[in-house]
Amino acid sequence: MKLWQKNTILIVLVVLLAAIPLVLCRDAAFGGADGEAESLIYELNPDYEPISSPLLEPASGEIESLLFALQAAIGSGVVFFCIGYLVGKNRKES
Repeated sequence: MKLWQKNTILIVLVVLLAAIPLVLCRDAAFGGADGEAESLIYELNPDYEPISSPLLEPASGEIESLLFALQAAIGSGVVFFCIGYLVGKNRKES
């Protein structure tokens, strides 16, 4: 199997992996665990006051998700750049 065929199959699988939950669970609320934890804390202790507050509050949930995804992409880019650099350095020395 050629490289472009393997890459095409992997891309299709990634797209299906992302699309299937959206199709099967149309009315689902895809929320994070942060909101669930906050509601449980206030349920257990109604007098709870947070010790800090956010410096910048995003305008909407979509922007918050975008910033989170951007942070994850930059972080993974740095990690995999370092891994690639070290692998290339080791191959050059061998």
